[in-house]
Amino acid sequence: MAVAELSTSSYTKTHLVHSSQLSFSSTHLRSHRRVAFRPLPRTQIARISCSVAPNQVQAPAAPPQTVDPKTKTECFGVFCLTYDLKAEEETKSWKKLINIAVSGAAGMISNHLLFKLASGEVFGPDQPIALKLLGSERSLQALEGVAMELEDSLFPLLREVSIGIDPYEVFQDAGWALLIGAKPRGPGMERAGLLDLNGQIFVEQGKALNAVASRNVKVIVVGNPCNTNALICLKNAPNIPAKNFHALTRLDENRAKCQLALKAGVFYDKVSNMTIWGNHSTTQVPDFLNARIDGLPVKEVIKDKKWLEEEFTESIQKRGGVLIKKWGRSSAASTAVSIADAIKSLITPTPEGDWFSSGVYTTGNPYGIAEDIVFSMPCRSKGDGDYELVKDIQFDDYLLKRIKKTEAELLAEKRCVGHLTGQGIPVCDLPEDTMLPGEM
Repeated sequence: MAVAELSTSSYTKTHLVHSSQLSFSSTHLRSHRRVAFRPLPRTQIARISCSVAPNQVQAPAAPPQTVDPKTKTECFGVFCLTYDLKAEEETKSWKKLINIAVSGAAGMISNHLLFKLASGEVFGPDQPIALKLLGSERSLQALEGVAMELEDSLFPLLREVSIGIDPYEVFQDAGWALLIGAKPRGPGMERAGLLDLNGQIFVEQGKALNAVASRNVKVIVVGNPCNTNALICLKNAPNIPAKNFHALTRLDENRAKCQLALKAGVFYDKVSNMTIWGNHSTTQVPDFLNARIDGLPVKEVIKDKKWLEEEFTESIQKRGGVLIKKWGRSSAASTAVSIADAIKSLITPTPEGDWFSSGVYTTGNPYGIAEDIVFSMPCRSKGDGDYELVKDIQFDDYLLKRIKKTEAELLAEKRCVGHLTGQGIPVCDLPEDTMLPGEM
């Protein structure tokens, strides 16, 4: 096993290697491949083990060139190999490669999610992908470690991995953008301060998506406060349809399904038509009025009205805080699963009569919810990446009252970030501190 050194020297090393010496043996690579090990933007030398026989490595063929680490993404290790999907027998039936950009890619959520994406679990066994990973100067070394693990996993569908710290480079031609990275709430930080701090991140990422991503890119915002961050992002990306932006509320939906199943004494696959209304905060509204258990309205199966209105609702709103107390940190694995679920709900036709929850742009909604905010609502998809809002929804006084409360919170958040959405001077009149415990 030869060792290829990635140093801080300012030139690109290009080597020709024979396919029989490559460890990436799960694909039928052509007889010769070009491997470009580009310098990483760090001061230390990184050693990456590659299955290249010493006698197969030739002298550098490329002339010296300057690489600015702040404006250049780096392909990583084995993912610098050139390949031709059409020339490889097992890949001829594959779909066209898609680019998936992930921010916060060195974090715990991404550490679970990236391997689901690379395995084919999310986009399917015939969908090759390129992962474009966004980090920061501080997290770049950890990002290299993530890329090394992806390299070592030999996923046939994972054709490219690039890492970088500039969203204008990383988001280039992205078909999906999973915006996970955000700053946590620090001690003594006011909620308005967190909205402004993370909002600045999503201003920049929205502008980058607008400039370089696919015009039909699908964006899922995970970094909290995700509803308002999604609004900021879409307002800074006017060339991308507002309908393409989502705030993740699928974890809340999954939690609600689990609690209803436990109470009813059934497995959670019997629970359907579950909606989370509103903000991803403790004002969120898990809708038991329209949900069903084994095809029946929840209120016909669970007749304990007090439990539904109080214990059930509060348990979903505060589930994240309970998990932190038990686990010592906020949810990562279950969040990654919910991101995968959210994507699959958009690329798989929704089962007849069912729906799923997503935080989406409210303009034109049929429910009378205030326009121009991002609000979790019930959606259906034909499996084409798009969605439509469900119209046959029941409302009662209890549900409407709680929807109004979470709507008021999101309108207040919107006013607080007016300077980030091009809507004037910010006015922060937040009604109360209802941020999820994970942001504390």
